[in-house]
Amino acid sequence: MNFSSKLLEQAVEEFSKLPGIGKKTALRLVLNLLNRETAEVSRFTSALNNLCEQIRYCRKCHNISDVELCQICSNPNRNEHILCVVEDIRDVMAIENTQQYNGLYHVLGGVISPMDGIGPQQLKIETLLDKVKEGTVQEIIFALSTTMEGDTTNYYIYKKMKGLDVKVSTIARGIAIGDELEYADEITLGRSITNRLPYENSINS
Repeated sequence: MNFSSKLLEQAVEEFSKLPGIGKKTALRLVLNLLNRETAEVSRFTSALNNLCEQIRYCRKCHNISDVELCQICSNPNRNEHILCVVEDIRDVMAIENTQQYNGLYHVLGGVISPMDGIGPQQLKIETLLDKVKEGTVQEIIFALSTTMEGDTTNYYIYKKMKGLDVKVSTIARGIAIGDELEYADEITLGRSITNRLPYENSINS
């Protein structure tokens, strides 16, 4: 792709680094920005700068937040005895959209994936175990994507919690094998949470 401007080329190069964005799409986005009002582009760039510089992670659940304690963890109406284990913020958003869950979350920050160099040490597993050991949590719900990596992570955590006084369940298989939660429709995901099963059943099935 030949560019008449070095500045244009640099902008396209940066946009094309985003997931699912090729050079042609990146060029279209950059040209669209050039056609917008300067004030509008400034707001766009300011939002990205603020995101990178000011974003925080909830000290309790590791969800992305603007403050030390996210809105979910600070809500006194949430059931603190139930903890839903998810991969990242996209899964939190997907489950919240179902309006079928009123407990708290624990965001792992990924799943175990040796091919990608991600082991248990890179995830927020130890802080999850610490929460269970405190005794407040009565049920853990595994809500990771139904992929090999997700199932591996579920099983690893389950083995680590052996002997701890906590019920362990998993979302029902209304979510197809290999699917990621963020792509599930709200009704199916909601039913999967409501009709969750003891984790032992998913191992034996």
